[in-house]
Amino acid sequence: MPRPNNIQAVFFDMDGVLYDSMPNHEYTWIHSLKEYGIDFPPEQAYMNEGRTGFSTIRMAFEKYLNRTASKEEQEAVYALKTKLMSKRPKAPLLPKMQELVQNLRNNGVQVFVVTGSKQPSLVEKLSANFGVRKSNIVSGADVKQGKPHPEPYLMAWKKSGIEKKNCLVVENAPMGVEAAKAAGIYTVAVNTGKLNDSVLQNAGANELFGNTVDLHNSLSR
Repeated sequence: MPRPNNIQAVFFDMDGVLYDSMPNHEYTWIHSLKEYGIDFPPEQAYMNEGRTGFSTIRMAFEKYLNRTASKEEQEAVYALKTKLMSKRPKAPLLPKMQELVQNLRNNGVQVFVVTGSKQPSLVEKLSANFGVRKSNIVSGADVKQGKPHPEPYLMAWKKSGIEKKNCLVVENAPMGVEAAKAAGIYTVAVNTGKLNDSVLQNAGANELFGNTVDLHNSLSR
């Protein structure tokens, strides 16, 4: 499947693509779930990135405790994770991503962000750092089914009004790649985390880059 010749819309994941925020997510998942007796392996934060928060909590309880998390437990774990995240260092922007987003926009390409996060500061942060409007964001609060279900990317695609053959997704997580591929959109993976390249390739990525600088150089016009 060749890369679209006439890219008119790009859908970016957020954590691990625009921001180097996955180390913070790794830390907060490990420590919020530890409160409930779950020894959450660090790589699982990357394998499950893109899920909604409550979906990740349900998965962790089923996988490591062999039981279903109650609604109260899900809310408590998520509240603790949010609290821990508020105390973490501010995640830096990944190299050359501001430049890439601006370059695409200067060339008339629509830019969207598709993320499983639903943190309150999301819209303000993306607007300040990348000039992305609220209307061009699909968050965990907007969807009924998060990644790896295609709903998030299908929702962004419908917002764009662009033919799929002229759209492209940038992801860093296997579940995000699966979601984008299930939505029928050409998918570029950038491996900014701890996973082997093969995990992203096996998820169906059409292209793979080892860092955001190489991604910028490839997609800039």
